[in-house]
Amino acid sequence: MEGALEAFRKELTGLRTGRASASLLEPVTVEAYGSKMHLKEVGTVSVPEPRLIVVQVWDRGMVKAVEKAIRDSGLGLNPQTEGQNIRVPLPDLTQERRQELTKVAHKYAEQTRVAVRNIRRDGMDGLKKAEKASEITQDEHKTLADKVQALTDQYIKLIDDTLAQKEKDIMQV
Repeated sequence: MEGALEAFRKELTGLRTGRASASLLEPVTVEAYGSKMHLKEVGTVSVPEPRLIVVQVWDRGMVKAVEKAIRDSGLGLNPQTEGQNIRVPLPDLTQERRQELTKVAHKYAEQTRVAVRNIRRDGMDGLKKAEKASEITQDEHKTLADKVQALTDQYIKLIDDTLAQKEKDIMQV
């Protein structure tokens, strides 16, 4: 469950809130050397200004591929190439774009909730098998099932709290 929550938080860092962040480009993959590579594997990502990200591509031959990957990433960014550097200015977020980002955040949250519920289901199945095999008693099964449910509720609440914070960040003008 902790892993699912961490993955959710990492996905949310990819949603921009109007401030430049190197993590914004983490999900971008580049077609390089015959395979897909993460952007950080082909260049250095830096944030020299609050509204600008600069990618310094290590291999001059990869500049066009990196630029295309950023443009096609679905983040609404328009990179500009200057030699081996790619400047990515962050445009102001419109209210419509903020609402789209909020919907994406909700989608990520729902996927994470489903993952947590699947982990709960696996735990409950394990308890049933242990009880059938007489490894635990019926009372122990009930106690452990309650603990699994409490843990699930705790993680669902953490997901909801994280989503609410990200929504607040996105919707701030």
